[in-house]
Amino acid sequence: MKLRLGIPKGSLQDATLKLLACAGLDVYLSGRSYHAATSDPEIECLLLRAQEMARYVAHGSLDAGLTGRDWVLESGLEVTTVCDLAYAKQSRGRVRWVLAAPKDSPYRQAEDLAGCTIATELVEVTRRYFAGKNVPVEVEFSWGATEIKPPELADAIVEVTETGSSLRAHDLRILDTVLESNTQLVANTTSWSDARRRAKIRDLALMLGGALEARGRVGLMLNVRRDDLGAVLAVLPALNKPTVAELSDGAWVAVNTVIEETRAWEILPQLKAARAEGIVEYPLNKVIG
Repeated sequence: MKLRLGIPKGSLQDATLKLLACAGLDVYLSGRSYHAATSDPEIECLLLRAQEMARYVAHGSLDAGLTGRDWVLESGLEVTTVCDLAYAKQSRGRVRWVLAAPKDSPYRQAEDLAGCTIATELVEVTRRYFAGKNVPVEVEFSWGATEIKPPELADAIVEVTETGSSLRAHDLRILDTVLESNTQLVANTTSWSDARRRAKIRDLALMLGGALEARGRVGLMLNVRRDDLGAVLAVLPALNKPTVAELSDGAWVAVNTVIEETRAWEILPQLKAARAEGIVEYPLNKVIG
């Protein structure tokens, strides 16, 4: 069996390849080839634009693919959503498609744009958004550099943003959020109905999810006298509850837990003050519940 997996080429490519590597699946790119082998002999990859991914998954050219929820909705095609994966080009969270207009324009809400021209890459979703508000507009496809279109080439835009910095740099004001999106692992419905392929796709989803859960977290190991255990546990936040294990010396126990990396600076001195010893902070590749 060869599972054909689509990887988004472009802005999400580097973030996706890093996530796959953290999940334990190395992808071997070769020059300008759009095909790639992986460290799993049962998985081969094809690099495609995220905007096209749902089409090739739906039509069966790919068994599964990583793409944005936005492009799945834009395609209108039937695919199986296996899992949500909250990562983007710059951030760990979702991205937003927002309706924006020039700051010095009279537009303050979607209803003010009746009869206007809207430029966007997300044409069908934008049309459905305005139709849902009964606001007649002309939606035009934008090939890129959408932020520069208003006011000469369009009255307003619907554009994707993570931080809003590009919109502010072009003196645009956000009027509304049209859609929130995140990366998804989607599968072809026929491939998903095949037990062997479904198991492989589920394993991939599990490992990708585990790699995301590990981001920004570190593991902690320490030893503490049993009499001081309560003071140590009072210091520790935990993903669930710290693991406490017996040591050969019955007066001591070992504690193992997971914390946010940003809190290590604060917590480690507190653990030392609570009489913990042998404190070890270590990186995490995956956290699987």
